Amino acid sequence: MSQRILVAEDEMIVAFDLCDTVEEAGFEVEGPHAGVSSAMLAFQKKKPDLAILDISLDDGNVFPLARMLAQENVPIIFHSGRHTSEEVSAHFPTATTLMKPCPPAEILQTVNAVLAQSGSARG
Repeated sequence: MSQRILVAEDEMIVAFDLCDTVEEAGFEVEGPHAGVSSAMLAFQKKKPDLAILDISLDDGNVFPLARMLAQENVPIIFHSGRHTSEEVSAHFPTATTLMKPCPPAEILQTVNAVLAQSGSARG
């Protein structure tokens, strides 16, 4: 069974590129979700193994969703062009942050490392 990755990203070109990258690596993708509300609904329907989240989405800041994911021990990778890893770690010290633009190889390396660290690595 492939691992499920929730993707929340409101820049559609970035979103589809991100989804294609992780899907081609063998992961099941939930998304892309352009808004917090649709991503939250998807999370409530089925818990993902990992989430890749842009911080600013169409309908607001993703931090409320990230808090819910963290409470359920879902590893989070923030993918942002506006917020530094220091800003993110002030709210989510265990999360990983990738700055946009991020090469596909770095995204996959980070996904695999975060999953391995959480004990959910594919293999």
